[in-house]
Amino acid sequence: MHLGYYLKKPIFKANSGNLKKLERSLSLTSVIAISIGGMLGSGIFVLPGLAAAKTGSSVWLAYLLAAVCILPAALSKSELATAMPSSGGTYVYIERAFGPLLGTIAGIGLWLSLLLKSAFALVGFGAYLSILVNIEAGLTKYIALIFLVVILFLNILGVKKVGKVQIVVVTISLMTLGLILIFGLPKVSPALLDPFLLKGNMGLISTVAFVYISYAGVTKVAAIAGEIKKPSKNLPRAMILSLFIMTTIYVFVAFVLVGNIPLGSLETDIKPIYTVANLLGGNYIGYIAAGVGIVTLISMANSGVLAASRFPFAMAIDKLLPDFMGNIHSKYLTPVVTIVMTCLAMGLVILFLDVEKIAKLASAFMVMMFILVNACVIVLRETSAQWYNPPYRSPFYPFVQLFGIISGIILLVFLGVGPFMAVLSIITLGIVIYFKFGKNATRTGILRKYGHRPALYLFYKRKNRNQITYRNNQSTALQNLEGKLASDAGVVVPLLGNEKSPEMLVEIAAAINKRDKIQAVNITEVPNQTFLDAFSGENPRIASLERRISRLGESKQIAIDFEAVVTHEMSDTIHELSDQTHCDWLVMGWNGRAHSGILVSNPIGWLVTHINSDFALFKDDGVRYVSKVLLALRPGRKDKNFIAVADRICRFYGASLTLLHVVPESTKQETISAMDENSKKLLLKVDTQSEVRIIKNDDSITAVSKESASYDLLILGTPQTDNWLSVLFGTGRDKFAEKSACSVLRLTMKDV
Repeated sequence: MHLGYYLKKPIFKANSGNLKKLERSLSLTSVIAISIGGMLGSGIFVLPGLAAAKTGSSVWLAYLLAAVCILPAALSKSELATAMPSSGGTYVYIERAFGPLLGTIAGIGLWLSLLLKSAFALVGFGAYLSILVNIEAGLTKYIALIFLVVILFLNILGVKKVGKVQIVVVTISLMTLGLILIFGLPKVSPALLDPFLLKGNMGLISTVAFVYISYAGVTKVAAIAGEIKKPSKNLPRAMILSLFIMTTIYVFVAFVLVGNIPLGSLETDIKPIYTVANLLGGNYIGYIAAGVGIVTLISMANSGVLAASRFPFAMAIDKLLPDFMGNIHSKYLTPVVTIVMTCLAMGLVILFLDVEKIAKLASAFMVMMFILVNACVIVLRETSAQWYNPPYRSPFYPFVQLFGIISGIILLVFLGVGPFMAVLSIITLGIVIYFKFGKNATRTGILRKYGHRPALYLFYKRKNRNQITYRNNQSTALQNLEGKLASDAGVVVPLLGNEKSPEMLVEIAAAINKRDKIQAVNITEVPNQTFLDAFSGENPRIASLERRISRLGESKQIAIDFEAVVTHEMSDTIHELSDQTHCDWLVMGWNGRAHSGILVSNPIGWLVTHINSDFALFKDDGVRYVSKVLLALRPGRKDKNFIAVADRICRFYGASLTLLHVVPESTKQETISAMDENSKKLLLKVDTQSEVRIIKNDDSITAVSKESASYDLLILGTPQTDNWLSVLFGTGRDKFAEKSACSVLRLTMKDV
């Protein structure tokens, strides 16, 4: 037997030595502080008065409902970040799930939402500064522009704010808001709380959309997931706890504001924290609150420029924007072009948009991004990409994500025509930029890879389907295996690392095989943003697997060739493996799920419809000795093809074969007798000890399940129809396989 010693001669050579890993040093408390710092700013220091003008004293309820609407995005982003803990945040998640086209739109949307939020903070900063310094109302915008220039140079020079300073700013802000609550709640006037709903329920919903941007920072910590201790636990906890803390603060501070300040005064006030502090404690307390507002808002604006400028920079690196945007200053090592571009855009926003329009646009773009974040989880879960294995999984899937998507769409509508048209404009701009610069993008998205026709029509040109499917994966992985694969192998066995027993899977493949040799290939799929070079070293797990497969071949006298490959596209690699080896069968491990939805299919569902060989899925139930095989044929199948495969398996194991038919209770006896006679004629052609069983039962799933308890292996064909739920979401499972009391082998044959 020949075994390919791929691991001893790596096909990928590292170019840059060992890859450095970020140190996981951030505790839960630190992550909560960072998340709160991302939310604490214009959402409470500037926005409440403008929001109150839209809904009345129910503004506190608007903040509460906005938190509920953003919770799905927090849970989804926690899952995405633990699956890709060092990937870099929302832009990469969206690009990985939907491809570079949606990645381009998302990158622009994220850039705009952050720069708008930062511009909003600077406008508020000017208003608070005017309290301490005598500035005319018409000049506050120009003061904001002056400090924007200061922020520009700070970012270019690489002057970063110290983490401890940020914690101090957050602490002082929280203490100030806490004192306002302590002294303001007892003085709430019931008379000022009327009207509760100024513009009815519709006004409340539009206000929910308006204040949505206040919580945008809750997911910002996902971008530093690679530095968090125990991210699978601490990241979701930090997001949920910080969201709870800030929701409490927003709700009660908003309640204090509308309960102490007349609505007529509050609705035009963009410095409400100063106003209420001055009302409760006098001038000096008001000045202190104004100082806190200045520090908080300038810190928020600075961090916003820092974060926003990185999105176009990352897009340029990914070939989605012109190359010059990816340039880094030789001395200061900062992305000067994108920093200047971000600050120029902020300057235009400050000059030409009023405060309310800025807030609405920022909320609109953030709502759009969080809709896509929730959709990312659905796409990645439904496709079952091998590399997507998050330690933390969002609860109540997919209902939480569907709620986030539907509520987000509703909020977009209620933001009004202007923000909605702005979102459509950004989508159009993203499409234009993609077709101008994104043609050279090297990544492909999961949806582009596994999407069915509706998804492809929505996002991609259908005529390039072959290019969509295969792109250049051979050049990155399989070209290195040319000449090493067994071209005369009858069966290829892809090993993905999630098999209950790889040896049993290879043994089943040997039982099906009509030729002398089997090709086993361990496939490791990694995200596109992960360099394949990082996996060039010897892997102890794969070395152990190679040894075990070798022992199996020796003990069973099976000729097995073993290789290993690292790839960005698992399905493409498996498809090309079957082509290179010209095999008869592809045999894979299975969890019972292989249905395909309208928009997405999982990789197994994709392979069923795309590979040229016959395809077998083995659901391992732990059975190790096969002595009785049950062949349950679904209606409409060519029985002789399945019987021939079942016969080979039975001869390999020395097992007996039972051919099972389940018919409705109403079936006439003459029909059953004819079926029995035809089945026995088919079994005359096999050498295996065999029998026919015909059971009358209207519930075929239950009947097969009960019958399978007396057997070691159940052989099935591929189901011909899916119910509407499985078609829509792609979440359907093969109920026969799921309910079986023994191991299951599901066969898909091209000539059947």
